[in-house]
Amino acid sequence: MNNRRNLVVALGAGALAMPFSSFAQQQMKIWRVGFLASRHLDFVDSDYNYGPFRQGMRELGYVEGKNVIIEWRSAEGNNERLAGLASELVNLKMDVIVTAGSPATRAAQKATTTIPIVMGSIADPVANGFIASVAQPAGNITGLANMAVDVSPKQLEMLLDMVPKLSRVALLVNPSNSANVKGVDAVQAAGQKRGVKILRADARTPQEIDDAFAWIRQQNAGALMMWTEPFFLQQKTQIAQLAVKHRLPVMSGDRIYSEAGALMSYGTNIADQYRRAATYVGRILKGAKPADLPVEQPTKFELVINQNTAKALGLTIPQSMLLRADKVID
Repeated sequence: MNNRRNLVVALGAGALAMPFSSFAQQQMKIWRVGFLASRHLDFVDSDYNYGPFRQGMRELGYVEGKNVIIEWRSAEGNNERLAGLASELVNLKMDVIVTAGSPATRAAQKATTTIPIVMGSIADPVANGFIASVAQPAGNITGLANMAVDVSPKQLEMLLDMVPKLSRVALLVNPSNSANVKGVDAVQAAGQKRGVKILRADARTPQEIDDAFAWIRQQNAGALMMWTEPFFLQQKTQIAQLAVKHRLPVMSGDRIYSEAGALMSYGTNIADQYRRAATYVGRILKGAKPADLPVEQPTKFELVINQNTAKALGLTIPQSMLLRADKVID
């Protein structure tokens, strides 16, 4: 009888031990997350847009060196390096790859169809062929869209409110970023409706940015528009200084430009989107499939105005815009 009781107890203990052991292994697993970016990475929390991703991972309980390893890879502004870096992350067998910008997403998409990819902030993921639809991504890619192209007409409208009687506006484009190129038509269409000529200025290197500004001045453009673009973000200080030098009001899609000295910005909070990207990674690590996670689109857009730059350019900010602004930099 005692032998039978001991056998039952032993079997019961074994049944309990097996799922507990499996759970413990799951808890102790070190997850591997790749982060692929076009522009320079500071690799610290202070990186304005990308730092919040690391903070978001911590908030979910994923701490580097404890239960997650984040492999950071940057093309340092040279998009031709992205393919090699993406392949490197695939060979390292990442559990998830987070991409920063359309060129990085394109490189990751070509490198793998099996490893989940989370877009940190993408202008138009459907038009770029990254997903089938916002509601049903369908493949191994999901994440967040910033709708940068969609708000371009509104950005032009605000720029015209700030700088009346504009007739020629330059649009700074990185031709190696497909999202930039695809958005040109939308801005030109908006300009045509308002009787404003849109002048496309291409730049993919720091020297080409210098050349673009010189060309813009020769064309007598009265202002400049630009999107949230990884390489331009890397060169934000150069762009802001050139804008002041050439006395060009700049409308951008990311507040980071306004804080660097550009006149104004209107767009989604990109830093917050990278924090939100961590929630996608967390859900995937818990077993969710990218195809089942709808792409998140912004519901709020921020207007940030640099009042110091406005004064330097001799511009008076309309009271209606000051009241509407989410932040005014003094």
